[in-house]
Amino acid sequence: MPLTFDKPLPQLKVYQGINPRPKDFDVFWDESLAEMNAVDPKIELRPARFTPAHAECFDLFFTGVGGSRVHAKYLRPKGGRKPHPAVLQFHGYTGNAGDWHDKLNYVGRGFAVAAMDCRGQGGLSESLEAIKGNNFKGQIIRGLDDDPRKFAFRQMFLDTAQLAKIVGGFDEVDEERMGAMGGSQGGALTLACAALAPKIKRAAPVYPFLCDYQRVWEMDLAEGAYEELRTYFRHFDPRHEREAEIFTKLGYIDIQHLAPRIKAEVLMATGLMDKTCPPSTQFAAYNKITSKKNMILYPDFGHEGLPGFGDSVFEFMQALAG
Repeated sequence: MPLTFDKPLPQLKVYQGINPRPKDFDVFWDESLAEMNAVDPKIELRPARFTPAHAECFDLFFTGVGGSRVHAKYLRPKGGRKPHPAVLQFHGYTGNAGDWHDKLNYVGRGFAVAAMDCRGQGGLSESLEAIKGNNFKGQIIRGLDDDPRKFAFRQMFLDTAQLAKIVGGFDEVDEERMGAMGGSQGGALTLACAALAPKIKRAAPVYPFLCDYQRVWEMDLAEGAYEELRTYFRHFDPRHEREAEIFTKLGYIDIQHLAPRIKAEVLMATGLMDKTCPPSTQFAAYNKITSKKNMILYPDFGHEGLPGFGDSVFEFMQALAG
């Protein structure tokens, strides 16, 4: 095994993260969920132009916190046994829900599939929130100069929970057999969804993003996906006079602090050479999960395709199929 650029593996396995956790963190998220549950989602299903023989495909729209219309691709088996299990899919940073065809493997196994477009990124979801202050080069820092309830990622975390609630409420879906999956940003959203939507029974995150921001900063890896942290300090706090305040505020949207809420069984994959989402930041979240869990390590791999893990996830989700 090559030497990791990060902490040695024995230290990673016990690492607890360094980014501050706001004192009112639990109250913040309890109130956020109450706000979400009070929203009338105004669900709309529009038949898609993509019409495979064994699946029904829809563009799903719903109203999220703050009034934005959120889009997801929704597929369900045609003529299959009901109710059936469902899997939610979340994409990487700046991306979108992807093509219809790459979800058909799950439909073929009897799953409904909902793949969400994150607000303000590469898909069809809106991002209508008006915020004060910085709105430059990235969504981690969007809302950082405003009330934490305006954070872009606070809204997206809630969108994942609302999607789970909506899909679980469909007549054709068994809400007790739901899973979530995704890589990078999608891995973070998978963990957020499992933390905020207790009906999620299985979660398969791959190298999750949005974990332990201060650790990323101190490793001098605020580049690429985390570049906006450096950009923010350079533009808005060049002397780091508010550094403690800023990282504490980011703690509201730090996945490691949501992780203890997770009840789902978790299968996670991490590349030990990942300089985009450093292994220690991922372990900070993983080590706080108290439910049944397993981490598959790829010692020679970074933030890239991990051979065989997609098959492992597919097998992992089979338990939901019954």
